[in-house]
Amino acid sequence: MAPIATGLPNGSARHFSADSSQTLGRFSDIPSFLAIQVPGEGGGDETIEISLEELVDDPTELCMALEDADADKRAWMGLALAHTRQKKVDLAVDILHAGLNSLSKPAKNPKEKLGPLSLLCWLFLGKCRSAPRVPLEGKPEVHTKEHWLQAATETMNEAGHINPAFPPLYLARGVLYLLRASLQPPSKPVAPGSVDHSERVESLRLAQRCFEDAAKVSLNRNMLAVMGVARTQYSFGRFADALAGYQEVLAKMPHLIDPDPRIGVGCCLWQLGYKKEAHGAWERSLELNPESKIATILIGLYYLNESSNYTSKDPNFAPIYKKAMTEYTQKAFKLDKEWPLTCSTFGGYFTLRRAWPTVENLAKKAIELTDVNAIASDGWYLLARKEHYQDEPDLAKIGDFYGRADAARGGGDRGYIPARFGIAQVLVAQGDIDGAKFRLDKIIQSSKSTEAMMLLGALYAEEVFDNMANGNREDKSTEARKAIAYLEQVRLAWKDAAKKLTPDLSVLIYLAHLYEAEQPEKAFQCLQQVEKMNIDDLLEKEDISKEDVDEETLLKMREELSPQLLNNLGCFQYQSEKHDIAGELFQSALNACVKYGEKDDTVDVDALVTTISYNLARTYEASGLLDEARQVYEGLLARHDDYTDARTRLAYIELRQNPTEDGPKAIAQLNETDGGNLEVRAMLGWYLSRSKKRASNIADDQEQKHYKKTLLDYDKHDRYSLTGMGNLYSVYAREMRRSTDKERDKRSGEYLRAVGYFDKVLQLDSRNAYAAQGIAIALVEDKRDLTSAVQLFSKVKDTVRDSSVNINLGHVFCDLKQFTRSIENYEAALYKDRSTDPQVLACLGRVYLLKGKQDKSIPAMKSSLDYSRRALALAPQQIHFQFNIAFVQMQIAQLMYSLTESQRTLSDVQAAAEGLDEAIEALNEIANSKNPPYPKHDIEQRANMGRNTMRRQLERATTAQREYEEKNASRLEEARKAREAELKRREAERQKAEAAAAEHRRKIQEERHKMLQVSRELAEKRAEEERRKEEAEMTTDSETGERVRRKRKARPAAGKRKKKGAETSGSESEASATPKPRRRRGGKKTGKDSGTSGLDSTEEKQPKKRRKLARKSERANDNKFKSSEMVEDSDDDDIPPSSPAPPKAAANGATDAEEDEEMTDAPTTTNGRAANDNEEDAPTTSSRSRKSKAARRIEESDDEDLPDEPTAPPKSTTAERAAASDSDDEAADKTARRPNAFADRPDLSMVDESVGAAGEEGRDTTGENVGDGYGV
Repeated sequence: MAPIATGLPNGSARHFSADSSQTLGRFSDIPSFLAIQVPGEGGGDETIEISLEELVDDPTELCMALEDADADKRAWMGLALAHTRQKKVDLAVDILHAGLNSLSKPAKNPKEKLGPLSLLCWLFLGKCRSAPRVPLEGKPEVHTKEHWLQAATETMNEAGHINPAFPPLYLARGVLYLLRASLQPPSKPVAPGSVDHSERVESLRLAQRCFEDAAKVSLNRNMLAVMGVARTQYSFGRFADALAGYQEVLAKMPHLIDPDPRIGVGCCLWQLGYKKEAHGAWERSLELNPESKIATILIGLYYLNESSNYTSKDPNFAPIYKKAMTEYTQKAFKLDKEWPLTCSTFGGYFTLRRAWPTVENLAKKAIELTDVNAIASDGWYLLARKEHYQDEPDLAKIGDFYGRADAARGGGDRGYIPARFGIAQVLVAQGDIDGAKFRLDKIIQSSKSTEAMMLLGALYAEEVFDNMANGNREDKSTEARKAIAYLEQVRLAWKDAAKKLTPDLSVLIYLAHLYEAEQPEKAFQCLQQVEKMNIDDLLEKEDISKEDVDEETLLKMREELSPQLLNNLGCFQYQSEKHDIAGELFQSALNACVKYGEKDDTVDVDALVTTISYNLARTYEASGLLDEARQVYEGLLARHDDYTDARTRLAYIELRQNPTEDGPKAIAQLNETDGGNLEVRAMLGWYLSRSKKRASNIADDQEQKHYKKTLLDYDKHDRYSLTGMGNLYSVYAREMRRSTDKERDKRSGEYLRAVGYFDKVLQLDSRNAYAAQGIAIALVEDKRDLTSAVQLFSKVKDTVRDSSVNINLGHVFCDLKQFTRSIENYEAALYKDRSTDPQVLACLGRVYLLKGKQDKSIPAMKSSLDYSRRALALAPQQIHFQFNIAFVQMQIAQLMYSLTESQRTLSDVQAAAEGLDEAIEALNEIANSKNPPYPKHDIEQRANMGRNTMRRQLERATTAQREYEEKNASRLEEARKAREAELKRREAERQKAEAAAAEHRRKIQEERHKMLQVSRELAEKRAEEERRKEEAEMTTDSETGERVRRKRKARPAAGKRKKKGAETSGSESEASATPKPRRRRGGKKTGKDSGTSGLDSTEEKQPKKRRKLARKSERANDNKFKSSEMVEDSDDDDIPPSSPAPPKAAANGATDAEEDEEMTDAPTTTNGRAANDNEEDAPTTSSRSRKSKAARRIEESDDEDLPDEPTAPPKSTTAERAAASDSDDEAADKTARRPNAFADRPDLSMVDESVGAAGEEGRDTTGENVGDGYGV
């Protein structure tokens, strides 16, 4: 006899309540007990109840009982599910196997096995979820995921042989394909337009097809099938489609919590960028199921992501990170210590704690137990980091772990960027720099990772620095540019507030080193930024506000910084010739050395102090504080007596202070003690170049012998000696005669030898500016290649901050006849350090002379004379400077008489004549001197020419100039007077225009005041009328004696409108059948005068209607109406659009005579025109209106809150009549064409706001109509 399952009605658990607060979890439909019928002892059947909540450890007896009772599939499945609910899956599998054996009897229908087989397949799939991906070490009995997938496949095939169309198999097959896809590696990127046929993608496609078939068979009621489709869409990356699927499940089954569609909704929203909404979905899931480990860890990941938006130093970071780890990640770990996602997340936390055994354990769990490739990737990455942090890391193992982490996420451009970055680090450690560069470049191309840019930029920078340190001449400018480009991109990314990156000091240090050679300003800026960041850290550590920092505090903070940083800052300031600031930085660096040594015992503080002290002494020396510099050098020698640089600088100071006695002795002593030092030999060569006697032959030159000995005996590549040799040959070649071709060839040979030395220097140091300048000088003096020389000098000028470069450029530009640029360079040299150099002044005099002769410019000639006199003042014993002055004076005289009368003045000619006399006297003196610069005969001839020819020419020029100026004096006076008269006339016209404008403004102001006064009067009168109206509506209560409002009678109900020809009440019905609404005051106006231009064309073309008010006396005989006043439409368009609307008539219909008397006492004028003026038109208009349409009746509103509707029009005033007189068409057109007095003054806030309320209805409150009425 077939047993029955009791405890719950069949299917009752699947009839869900509409209440979404009721949730549904796994195994919710399993009853509490199972009842089976077995044969009894007396021949009858007995019922045995088997508890499904308190299960025995060995279900063998239960299986035997079910087999003896010939139990059907539901009993076997119920017992297996009960064991599954209590995590006894292996026993459930055994029970199902026993049931399948029982159901395999020949008498049984094979289809009875479909249910147990389906359940067995699901159990195998569940075992697959918790099984490891790879075999466990030392646990061969633990099966892998692949084993359970194979078992599920066999079971599914067996069920498929019985009934391939069994609906539950579709769902199980879809899950099987999903799990199989999770074990397969991610697909490789495919070309655009091609189809991906990788194994994983094909498995996902099969899974989607199975889920769709399951949904189709169930008529879309199988929500697990819908969730399966959404899951496959998520795996394909179609997050929007997946979100729609999860939302459909949630809408149809809001009580479903295991599996929970809210988890899928949150994951899709996260991938779509809606992270806060995803957090809300997971919070709702956790609210419905507080024990959900998935929702708990996902919320923890959300808060971890939020903490990444802050730096570790930010006060907001710690609370968020603590909440993520303690409240959620730790809770999820307690719920399930084997959950892979929790293990990988917790592993990252213990990595920061350096708890390596725990990290390894958690990472292995994440790798072995997960069926998600991304989680396995995290596990491999944790293992790689753990190995990377070891003291002696196994680089091969680390690279393998990083490679597996990258491959688990697809590898290539779609791989795991941190793992790819780790591989690059391993390659750097292994010495494969090119491989590391290649991988980093790939990372940057795909992700713009700042970390990758930093490492790649550092690799290129180190390559440049190694080349410089080794002295290689290989060009590394390309690598330097790449390093700067990558590091600058990182530096720029720091400024992006959205990225919230923490600046790295090493980036700035690298940039400063790279910029040092060619762009020292940028290098100094980088070091300044490093200093600022360090000081900010100190202020934050000591909790000091930046606003409270003064100079004294800043100096104290500097002493806490690195002395190397301060020393480098001081060196850059020294190069910028800011010696005072450089000295302060060097002094702070010395103070910082003491504290730096206390912090780190391994640092050689003495070496730092020695170097910084030497730099400080050089700063004193450059500032002219020679005594302070001497004291520092002596202190250095007291501690290090073999410090050659300090001894060399002391000898130089002695030479500057005592150039004749102690200085040469100090140089000689230095040569004896340190003669083998190249720096000392360079200084000795410099001293010889300034103190030697000039030899006629270069072979006998002492300086040449010194340099030659240095190159032969000490260092053949000494660049200073090579440069000195080149300079010597250039100087001797410059002084050689060049009269004949042979002499010129010999001279060119000497220049060629000089260029050879300079070229050798440039081969050793391509940036040696002094050698480049020597080549440029040789090109100019020997080959006259001025263009190439300018290019070389310009490059040298950017490198060497020496006045000699400017002087050479001035020479070249002068030869190129570019006198302006020549003057600029000479003056630049003069202002640098040659202000007392007479040679530079003489060069300026020469170039101004050439410029004056070319341009025929008297001011240029005068500037030449001025510079020549300044040169003579500095060197009065130099006779050639006297000759220069005389020569310039004669050139001025020659220029003066060659100019026309209009280009010179009489004073200029007379000054030139005086200068000519002085030049003649000076030439005579120079000719009689011992060593004249030119032959005596030539100088005397020049003086005679000036005395005879030039003097007579100047006399004639003086006479002609005087006649010219006297003749033109009257013309100039007349022109001057005419100009003065013209200026006076213009000034008078300007003053007249200003006075007229002021008068116009005054008139406008007066008219404005008048209009404001009229507006106030109108407002006051209207207020008075309102008060009178209120008094008229008040009466005395007969019972209480208080003043109250009059009570109005209720209006009669409007009757139906009768047809034409109806009896006596027709007119009344006609008037009351279609009541018209009251017109509101202050509505929009149409037409030109309304001030609005944005109305539709249809509104502008709509004709205006005239409304008339009839007197009560005219309608007194018509006692059928409560109010005898009618407002009727008229086709007459006499009233222009700008005319104000008539006031509304009273319609309260008082019945007593007293009220009628009070109402008729009010004036009944409209626009200043009496109502009886239109008495003849009233009957005709009324008759025509009744024929065309129903009359519109204006009735008084019962609302007492509208006091602006008078019972009768107010009395007209003079101003109102004047305004109303403009309401005809002709006046309206004139008003529209008349200029507005306020057109140039848009601010009309001076107009009282009450004017609009107190004036006539519909009148423009801007005062335009009032102004037109007064003719403004």
